[in-house]
Amino acid sequence: MAISTVLNFVYPPPPSVFTTAASVMIVASLAIVGLSEARGVHLQYSKFALAPNRKVPSRTGMLLFYSPAFLAGLASFLIFPDGDLRFLVLRSAISLHFFKRILEVLFIHKFSGRMGMNSMVVISLIYFLSTVSLIYSQHLSQGLPEPPVDLLYPGIALYLIGITGNLYHHILLSKLRKEGEGEYKIPKGGLFGWVICPHYLFEVIDFVGISFISQSVFSCSWTLATFFYLLGRSYSSRRWYTSKFEDFPGDVKALIPFIF
Repeated sequence: MAISTVLNFVYPPPPSVFTTAASVMIVASLAIVGLSEARGVHLQYSKFALAPNRKVPSRTGMLLFYSPAFLAGLASFLIFPDGDLRFLVLRSAISLHFFKRILEVLFIHKFSGRMGMNSMVVISLIYFLSTVSLIYSQHLSQGLPEPPVDLLYPGIALYLIGITGNLYHHILLSKLRKEGEGEYKIPKGGLFGWVICPHYLFEVIDFVGISFISQSVFSCSWTLATFFYLLGRSYSSRRWYTSKFEDFPGDVKALIPFIF
């Protein structure tokens, strides 16, 4: 009964060892990383960078986070020139997602430090391999019967809400510090009065939209994995802010308003 209900919303898993293994690995790996974040073992970027021996400028590291995944999205239009509307929208959405990230790094984010090279390589590989797996999984779904419940258009709506909300809160964060300032401040405006990481909340909504557009098992796994990681990262961010600022509002949650 449970499987038949799920199949109302997703394509049947393609007979591919690669996509099956990738679905399991992405959930397991990011769940472990998210749990590590919550326990205080962080990927070394942003406020959690610890000045390791091998480090790169933060702007350079962030560009290398997103550029390979963006290029993979663009390359998919050449590698798979044909496809239905869902495949076209999915590739466009994921390419725009990482293109927006690159533009934010170049023109919006302010950087004051460096990041660990190991963290840069790990995050870049996760984004790249996840993007490749998502697109390939969708390619394998071409020609299969459509799921009975079509979530394409709700997915587009959620994606636009997520990517816009994420951009808006990144702009608010960028305005906290003037160029050259290095100290952190308590963010204000938007949903920062409810959660300390609304940019993560909208990123989750963004990925839920992508999973609705795709309606593949891998896309759902990717979204779930992203949620697990950002849950741990936001929990650590809230704990960091409460340790640094005595006046941090106690009713501001980590990721989900009023809940967590």
